[in-house]
Amino acid sequence: MPAAYQRILLKLSGEALMGDDAYGINRETISRIVDEIASVVALGVEVGVVIGGGNIFRGMAGASAGMERATADYMGMLATVMNGMALQDAMRNAGVESRVQSALNIEQVIEPYIRGKAMRYLEEGKVVVFAAGTGNPFFTTDTAAALRGAEIGAQIVLKATKVDGVYTADPMKDKSATRYDRVSFDEAISRDLKVMDATALALCRDQKLPINVFSIFKAGALKRVVMGEDEGTMVYC
Repeated sequence: MPAAYQRILLKLSGEALMGDDAYGINRETISRIVDEIASVVALGVEVGVVIGGGNIFRGMAGASAGMERATADYMGMLATVMNGMALQDAMRNAGVESRVQSALNIEQVIEPYIRGKAMRYLEEGKVVVFAAGTGNPFFTTDTAAALRGAEIGAQIVLKATKVDGVYTADPMKDKSATRYDRVSFDEAISRDLKVMDATALALCRDQKLPINVFSIFKAGALKRVVMGEDEGTMVYC
């Protein structure tokens, strides 16, 4: 049975890399995430990844502590570069070919984001990790995921989280919260369902780029989403 999508953009939060740790990168957790990605690559699916940096530094948190917002956001972008390098190293250990591209120019460490090269890498079957967000302060990595997804012609944005979809309320706080199987972009925005930030949602809606929100900690969930099975919450136009 062929995959439902041939090219995807996977949005990974920095917090997903922590596992049960309070900070940083948990090797067991990142290895498990790489195994999930490898299972999709084995199907012939082209995979782009946008990585967050909240496990190391979060720009909004820095700004709320009194730091200038732009400075804090640039620090957050550098945190995503570190995560991207760690993810690439874990993929190399698992035999998955990958490239990391940065929206900030730090060529001594990793290559800059160039759309044409990214497209070629994807066509060659390499996983492309997009680091440093959009390269601009005041934008989240959610927005970077929507932007890169549109740029590379992805058929869907997959947002990997700690919960298995979009709920009517925070399921960690409200036990009566129920999960949506499907929800429209307009409903997600009007009800402020916290799928992604408003800029990212609007961009995906305008580009008719669906989003699936699922749990990266649920074994096989990424593969089930890519195969078109009922997994997570689909946000549609």
